[in-house]
Amino acid sequence: MLASLIGQRNIYTPGSLESTIAYLSRTWRDQGYEVREQPYEIGQMMVRNLEVEIRGATRPGEIVIVGAHYDTPLGIPGANDNASGVAAMLEISRLLRQSTPARTLQFVAFVNEEPPFFQTQAMGSLVYAGRCTQRNENVLAMIAMETIGFYTDAPNSQQYPPPLAMLYPSSGNFIACVGNLASLRLVQRCVGSFRAHAQFPSEAGVAPECIPGVGWSDHWSFWQQGYPAIMVTDTTPFRYPHYHQPTDTPDKLDYDRTARVVAGSSCVVSDLTNQAA
Repeated sequence: MLASLIGQRNIYTPGSLESTIAYLSRTWRDQGYEVREQPYEIGQMMVRNLEVEIRGATRPGEIVIVGAHYDTPLGIPGANDNASGVAAMLEISRLLRQSTPARTLQFVAFVNEEPPFFQTQAMGSLVYAGRCTQRNENVLAMIAMETIGFYTDAPNSQQYPPPLAMLYPSSGNFIACVGNLASLRLVQRCVGSFRAHAQFPSEAGVAPECIPGVGWSDHWSFWQQGYPAIMVTDTTPFRYPHYHQPTDTPDKLDYDRTARVVAGSSCVVSDLTNQAA
């Protein structure tokens, strides 16, 4: 839907943003959620984050957020970046809709993750994280689902920024859980939970924010507000030859492996909303 029928999704094609919002809202309502909007202005244009929530049964003041950005750069259909992450978020919200988590679980679709708004005050996730701080919300964990659809067993298909190549596999057949040093405990919990529930290669990455790629998604915004946050990713800029290219189309993705990652990630989210912190 996003990459093939709607296509590029950004403020330069406002109709595509509205079509995306309509699709996401309809999907969540069909799942039984009440959809809330967080509008804000960019120049003369109004853009929106979308959110839905399952309120916690016993610890509603403790919040776990699962988010994904739905926008793309100009001219890019964005099948992997980031329709794959949005699809994962929608499927996790469907799988957990009838659950009764101890903690409050929020799903958020962010606008304006891509340049020219990346890591600026206009970034949708930074606007959202700032509101969390203004409301004094107790966000225990934020998970950004970011480009999760491409896998290959080919030798030397995985690249890394220095000096990480010495620590991780050379084939791009794994899913990574990436966080900054302050999110170490969250990375450990998520990778441990994923490995307990899914038979799929996974790697934990904890590194300073200055290393390229470590903060390249919406989890970065929550770090700015002091919240623990991670990115679940196939490490696209270091593996996927179609990153930020017009060729980032649905036929490039591995749906079997993506489905396995999403199923495991759903169990991770369930554990985070129910297990002791």
